Amino acid sequence: MPAPSSSRRRSAEKAGRLAETLAALFLVAKGYRLLAQRFVARGGEIDLVTRKAGTLVFVEVKLRRTLEEARLAVTPRNAARIRAAADAYLARKALRTDLPLRYDIVAVSPRGIRHIRDAFR
Repeated sequence: MPAPSSSRRRSAEKAGRLAETLAALFLVAKGYRLLAQRFVARGGEIDLVTRKAGTLVFVEVKLRRTLEEARLAVTPRNAARIRAAADAYLARKALRTDLPLRYDIVAVSPRGIRHIRDAFR
């Protein structure tokens, strides 16, 4: 039988993946085009890469008990890792570097979902 911490970790990962799927559906319903999900690069990961009206949007999805806790869960260190992964995404996809970029958060809680545009730079 696996250790409780291992079971908790699997459960948390499953919940996180569900939150990412909900966030992707939420953004698509708002007119965003999903380009990538769970993009992994050296030093970081981007939960969702989307595009809307010519702007490339890198989205961090956070699942917490409240929407405010989810918003606050993106620390400056997280933001730096996401920016580094975004740079890797642009390089790997050979995208123009003059495209407008934005970093958003989608906060998910049992009570709802909130899209925070331009959450960090």
